[in-house]
Amino acid sequence: MSLSSDLLTPKRTGAAISPTQPPPSLPLAWAATAGILAVVALTAATAWSVRDALPGTGITAVAGALAMTAAVLPLLRPAVRALRSGRAAAAAWSEDRRADARRHSSEAREDAWTVLGWCLVAVCVLGAAWFVLANDRAVQRTFFDGEVIGLSFSEIASAFGTNLFIAVVAQLLILVWGLALALARMAPGRVGRPLRLLATAYIDGFRAVPAIIIIYLIGFGLPLAEVPLLSSLSPVWFAILALTLTYGAYVAEVFRAGIESIAPGQSAAARSLGLSRGATLRHVVLPQATRRVVPPLLNDFISLQKDTALVNVIGTIDAFNQSKIYASNHFNLSSVTVVALLFVVITIPQARLVDRLVAREHRHGKGA
Repeated sequence: MSLSSDLLTPKRTGAAISPTQPPPSLPLAWAATAGILAVVALTAATAWSVRDALPGTGITAVAGALAMTAAVLPLLRPAVRALRSGRAAAAAWSEDRRADARRHSSEAREDAWTVLGWCLVAVCVLGAAWFVLANDRAVQRTFFDGEVIGLSFSEIASAFGTNLFIAVVAQLLILVWGLALALARMAPGRVGRPLRLLATAYIDGFRAVPAIIIIYLIGFGLPLAEVPLLSSLSPVWFAILALTLTYGAYVAEVFRAGIESIAPGQSAAARSLGLSRGATLRHVVLPQATRRVVPPLLNDFISLQKDTALVNVIGTIDAFNQSKIYASNHFNLSSVTVVALLFVVITIPQARLVDRLVAREHRHGKGA
């Protein structure tokens, strides 16, 4: 029995499949042009209204205002280019040049979105400028008074060394304590069950309580209770102890996640070669897990560095406490701004380092 040729031959509808027209790019290009023109006008208005706050007077102030306006003028070039590409795309489509139309349309959309993105940045910067210089520069005088900043900087920077000391010593102790907690929580078999219960209770408890409460309880509670050896510690070491106990719980979970991410076959292969459980953990699992947990560990340590400012609640003379002394003496918060800037200087490079490590680990994973 043979099949009919009608069943074997695909049916044609007779309707030709026409190529899809690219999305219109001219409206987006006009929107980008209107946006940059609005930003230029807004920048000029902002610069002119705050020219009195710029260094110098008269011609110097006007020159500063013009410089602020000129800073956004380069964005007009990609806006004009977007308009040209949009018109070229429309003309190419009408002339049945499909490839050229799509290329010009893509270029127009890319230029237009680039301009709109930078317009958003400019609007945010201008909004911040308006806020700082509003109310006859009251915000500027309160938070960015150059005289108070210069007067307080040296002592605050010196006190900031206490924050760095607390952070560095606590980080070293946290690495040891966090790894011990992680291994206790992963203790195998029935023998390890009590350790797992204790470690789990500790980790859950200290992750649930805010760090400032732990610092307060240790900083004031141990001296009140007259605990032998511990009650005689200085406020700096109370702060180190409190942060170690708190962040050890977080770091333990980071270590545990890194150890569990290693394929079980790695441990099985090591055990089959005669390595003990401890040797397998030390020579096979931990070296691989450590490389994977470095980025999240650095994130935790960035948070730790910021939380060193909490130690002021127990009387430690750190940068924040020193800045509060200046703030109360001068009725001005510019000294506190100095502390914020010091933390920014040490944390942002670490954040970028974390990004690079994450990207490198991602490339390593894709290469594997």
